[in-house]
Amino acid sequence: MENLFQKRQQALEKFHTELISRKNEKQPLGNGIYDKYKFPILTNQHAPIFWRYDLNPETNPYFMERIGVNAVFNAGAIKFNGKYLVVARVEGNDRKSFFAVAESPNGIDNFQFWEKPITMPETDDPDINVYDIRLVQHEDGWIYGLFCTERKDPEAPEGDQSSANAQCGIARTRDLVSWERLPDLKTTSPQQRNVVLHPEFINGKYALYTRPQDSFIEAGSRGGIGWGLTDSMENAVVDEEIIVDPKTYHTVYEVKNGQGPAPIKTEKGWLHLAHGVRNTAAGLRYVLYLFLTDLQDPSKVIAKPGGFFIAPEGEERVGDVSNVVFANGWILDEDGTVFIYYASSDTRTHVATSTVDKLLDYALNTPADGLRSAASVQQINNLIDKNLAYLESKKQVEAPELNNAR
Repeated sequence: MENLFQKRQQALEKFHTELISRKNEKQPLGNGIYDKYKFPILTNQHAPIFWRYDLNPETNPYFMERIGVNAVFNAGAIKFNGKYLVVARVEGNDRKSFFAVAESPNGIDNFQFWEKPITMPETDDPDINVYDIRLVQHEDGWIYGLFCTERKDPEAPEGDQSSANAQCGIARTRDLVSWERLPDLKTTSPQQRNVVLHPEFINGKYALYTRPQDSFIEAGSRGGIGWGLTDSMENAVVDEEIIVDPKTYHTVYEVKNGQGPAPIKTEKGWLHLAHGVRNTAAGLRYVLYLFLTDLQDPSKVIAKPGGFFIAPEGEERVGDVSNVVFANGWILDEDGTVFIYYASSDTRTHVATSTVDKLLDYALNTPADGLRSAASVQQINNLIDKNLAYLESKKQVEAPELNNAR
């Protein structure tokens, strides 16, 4: 029995070491906007062995997995003490999610979890489930984590074990180890998800991007990315939500949409990454899209490319909740590189890289959604005409040079 224990332990430790030390590979060609990578940066197999297995052969003679990890996804992100950190949503086999920090020296591979998951304090009304944390280093000096806290709907009919209330949980930290839990955000909306803190004060107040919902799943009449102000994060109350970016018929954000991570400040505006949801015959499809807001008034959209920015491809489409990409974390490096951390199908976490210059070029020069098929065709024809004119002018310039060469 001891031999069986040792063999299994050695084989698993070898597999885990090779997995977390594997070099990631940039995929060839791409679309010129961002680069994807061959391997996910985090999966359930990245969870430390000592989180999942009892290492004592006397109490675990078969070296069985005692606590299973089902998925690692929807990670917040931050550059901290020179390291690239993601705070992932780790979901156990029991369907409960929790947060855990994984660290990388370069942002694209060699992600390793810290020794223990985050011990997130609870409020007087304990969370049943917590997930999808957004991290922001605010100018007040704190690192804030805003996340969804889910509790059973007390008004659900007897026998209904699915209906839930979703609200915005708030915590803050200095080191990502010790967290102070603050009261949940209060708004006039029945439910809230995907709430994100703006990194700077706006007129001396904290600014929040919200996603008001009528119910746990459906955005209903309240759909869109909202904007609201609060005097304090220690008792955060938003009395008025203005819809900054509404859901729109027959677009990639027709059913609902929500802010991803906190926006990145650039010389041309605040750069936003968001998710959009549309209906298909196979169910809901989640994609990512970009938009730009005014530097002085972040609630004012000044550029918004039509269509999706990142959509699930290949194996990304397969998982616990298929045909989904979701992002709530990105990192802007000192050299202008942007690391975009996105999850696929509620199962695993990936990275894509770009630059601020590329993302601004994309945001400012990609046509907006014309909202009609005819407008889409016109945009293509405009590009064709522009390209034909350019090629013709190029030919005219090159022709005399060829004749002179003869």
